[in-house]
Amino acid sequence: MAPTRLLVAGIGNIFLADDAFGPEVIAALRERPLPAGADVRDFGIRGLDLAYQLLDGYDAVVLVDAAARGHRPGTLSLIAPELPDAADCAPEAHGMDPVKVLALAARLAERPLPRVVLLACEPERLPRDDTDVIDGLSAPVRAAVAAAVPLLHTVVRRLLSDPSAPLAFGRPEESGGCVPAGPCGIAARPEEDHHVRPSVSKEHA
Repeated sequence: MAPTRLLVAGIGNIFLADDAFGPEVIAALRERPLPAGADVRDFGIRGLDLAYQLLDGYDAVVLVDAAARGHRPGTLSLIAPELPDAADCAPEAHGMDPVKVLALAARLAERPLPRVVLLACEPERLPRDDTDVIDGLSAPVRAAVAAAVPLLHTVVRRLLSDPSAPLAFGRPEESGGCVPAGPCGIAARPEEDHHVRPSVSKEHA
């Protein structure tokens, strides 16, 4: 039997405040690497590259991103997104809208996409638009980066042993929900909401 292949993909714009959560987590993993079998990459805003990477024969994919879901800033949520219908969501060649990336991958794929799990962090600060540059993470999201590393180790070990394993580590706060991600939306059910209590009170510039 071939070994399980897993992709951990950080996504987000490092110049747009808490949208940098995904890349910051990937950077933190360099100090505490994930087990062998996990391919860890920072895709930033390179949506086309991620779409093609999803076709590379992985058994499971963990996306790491900031996503506003109405929780306290810094809250981490493990979400099992329902993959969008490629016919209902026009893909884009540039940018990093997770829905459109999944739609493009689904359109290009010759077989079903791998299982996709989203590790989402509730942001505190996001710019009004792509021209409103805000450097640095807020304090709650900075604390969440540190908490995301051991959580990812737990998730990755479980998925490497069984890509279809349930990821219910605690009682979800809600029975259903969605991650706003552009006009197409992305339906999801939370597998876990893991609260992070920030250990610092000041924002990092």
